[in-house]
Amino acid sequence: GLRNLPGLLRWQAALLGWLLRNRHYYEILHACDLDTALPCLLAARVGRKRLIFDIFDNYADAFQVGPLRELVRWLETQVAARADAVIIADDVRRDQIGEVRPKRLAVIYNSPPDLQPELKSNRESDRFKIAYVGLLDVSRGLFTLLDVVARRPEWDLDLAGFGADEERILARARSLPNVRFHGRVDYRAALRLMAAADVLVATYDPAVPNHRYASPNKLFEGMMLGKPIVVARGTHVDDLVEKHRCGLVVPYGDERALAAALDRLAADPGFRQALGQAGRQAYEAFYSWDRMRARLVNLYRDLASAEDEPPAGPHR
Repeated sequence: GLRNLPGLLRWQAALLGWLLRNRHYYEILHACDLDTALPCLLAARVGRKRLIFDIFDNYADAFQVGPLRELVRWLETQVAARADAVIIADDVRRDQIGEVRPKRLAVIYNSPPDLQPELKSNRESDRFKIAYVGLLDVSRGLFTLLDVVARRPEWDLDLAGFGADEERILARARSLPNVRFHGRVDYRAALRLMAAADVLVATYDPAVPNHRYASPNKLFEGMMLGKPIVVARGTHVDDLVEKHRCGLVVPYGDERALAAALDRLAADPGFRQALGQAGRQAYEAFYSWDRMRARLVNLYRDLASAEDEPPAGPHR
């Protein structure tokens, strides 16, 4: 939120200085979110470089920027209009950039590389196991999940990650003997936790504007691993889950509905397997990192060959 603004401004000033000093060593700037977009836009204009604006999350919708919300939204649209290319994480996010029509627009999903063959499931028991690895935030429905798990002592929950609400969530998790908290883990460890689970949970609060455009890597990791996933209604990710029949959808914060969905999955291994296989097929057909990497490389090639266009200028 706004408490981070002084540090963020210092970071951007330092980044701009580095980019200007080293402008002879690069041709394309790939700016991720508004964290880096403004320094990169200025450096691109000064050094006549190509600029890609990669929007992981729409700042105005995703973060607590208070009275600066409209200014932040205007800055994002200005960068998107002036960049040589814009990347969004899902086609539905076209709405978030409003009426801006980028010179080039690429949709690159948050897909992981295919590591399924390398990840061995080290199951220590036959108990039904759930996994959540990610941001520890109350808007992820974690207290509802913990309440469900508290009433199912025969299940296990692997919980990992970090975030602003970590202390509150951890205090509740530590009161439950069937919850194991792993803290901050590296990516391979995160995937191993998910590979050892029977089901993944990613229930985001649709009241958060950015969640209504959710395209979380947890969904595509679940697809890659062949694991079913439970998500919340009204977060867009529910559309993908229902489209590919790779999981179950529940109302956000509805403990009874979440318990019923997990009960159904716990009771029917064949159903879990069918959902997981459908997700894996969707990953291979539509979302694999090989496909996403090809889109990214083609975008770079397109920019590198576009010598006739003035780089990183206003969109006319």
